[in-house]
Amino acid sequence: MRRAHRIDRLVLGLMLGLPLLSLGPATALSKPVPASKAKAPKATPVSAEHKKALAELYAGFKFGMTKDEVIGVFAKQLDERYDEKLKATTDLAAQDRLRREKKNEIARLEGSYIKFETSKPSPWDVSIVEEEFRHNTNESMLERWENQGGKNQRRFFFFYEGKLWKMFVSLDVSILPEDKKSFATFRQVMEGKYGPGDVDGGKITWRTPELEVRAVDKLKSYDALALVIEDPHVKKEVVALREAKAPPPKETSSVIKAVIDPKHTDHPDVKQNGNAVDEVIRAQGSQPKSN
Repeated sequence: MRRAHRIDRLVLGLMLGLPLLSLGPATALSKPVPASKAKAPKATPVSAEHKKALAELYAGFKFGMTKDEVIGVFAKQLDERYDEKLKATTDLAAQDRLRREKKNEIARLEGSYIKFETSKPSPWDVSIVEEEFRHNTNESMLERWENQGGKNQRRFFFFYEGKLWKMFVSLDVSILPEDKKSFATFRQVMEGKYGPGDVDGGKITWRTPELEVRAVDKLKSYDALALVIEDPHVKKEVVALREAKAPPPKETSSVIKAVIDPKHTDHPDVKQNGNAVDEVIRAQGSQPKSN
């Protein structure tokens, strides 16, 4: 009866010119409609003027440089700075002191080099740059102070497979008034200089084909502000490698699981697990108190 009823509906539908798919459940002739892919939100466009301002953050360095090339550029910048100081005095002792200062600055930059290896914890694992690198992913870093011209900032050079791909500049917080240290004020200062960017939490991002810059608010954690300059092409490779080499999540002990629920998915019966606490105490080498 049901089959005959469906045939009658089909014939009626053909007579009335109705589409077949409207007459009943999907048949073998029907095709699933592909789901539309959500488009990624477009980045806020950066004007030519602001691209030029962002490019100044390179400060004479280039992506793809080796550690030695970065040190070479730094040494050349020091030559120019110290030449002026040497010419400003005829005192031989003062000139010798300036030459020693210059030599020490280069040595300090060279001595700051560190490779982020698996077996060795680094002094930077808990620091203002703690989120900018991973261990065991062919990453390394140089670090230097930039305090000339009244500045009080620090520049970190990040290398992937020996090539510069990112710089992190810890800014002088005095760019913000003491009574207005907030992300809102920071955003106003940064967008006044680099134009509008994509805002996400305490971060502003400007994207161009050659360069990606992040302004990061670290006032609550380190009383600091920073600008991060990255090569967007290398970034994709670095992020993929980090994900591939990320350690698996640690398993919670079965004994501990009887007492706590780290994922909030298990709700054990209290009566059935009445001895769970005693088991935890025994696992710690102690004896539970008898009632």
